[in-house]
Amino acid sequence: MVLKFSGDIDELAYPFIFEDSPLCDFEILTDELCTYVGLVISQLDHGEMQQSLIWLQPRIFHLNGSIRGKCGIFESDISKLKADYHYFRDQVTDSNKRFVLPRGVGAVVQLHQCRSLAKKVVRQLVRVDASAKKVPPILPRFSNLLVNYLFALTRVLNQQAGIEEPEYISINYPKPEVKK
Repeated sequence: MVLKFSGDIDELAYPFIFEDSPLCDFEILTDELCTYVGLVISQLDHGEMQQSLIWLQPRIFHLNGSIRGKCGIFESDISKLKADYHYFRDQVTDSNKRFVLPRGVGAVVQLHQCRSLAKKVVRQLVRVDASAKKVPPILPRFSNLLVNYLFALTRVLNQQAGIEEPEYISINYPKPEVKK
């Protein structure tokens, strides 16, 4: 049996919910990410980080619609997100850590969840592309940058709270060589 719309609009959560394609999964993931970003916004005081996330949140819905409708992510969005990423990343005093164990409280844990969801968004874009649907190249650029931006925010908030973040050093891969 193939699931399908009953015809009663009250029984339809989303117009594409019964679609058998990765597009709907992408849209659901970006919706979830946008919701978590809204939760983080509610946990922060009215500072620069909150303002940056307030700017970002509607762009996540623009990202959502860009896979099925016209592309709503622009070079100016990449530039702004990259500038915010560098601004927050540069506040981290122990930036020599490549990756840390995801720890923290409140908004930090929620930001780690957002970061993880943003990675799933990137992976879903890979699936959409593999399904022969043309993915505008700006979407994976924005989504990958978003992962790094969210990681930087976790580092800043933990640093401000005095929470130690143990560096995670993988035993599975060789340590990267330091370029001189």
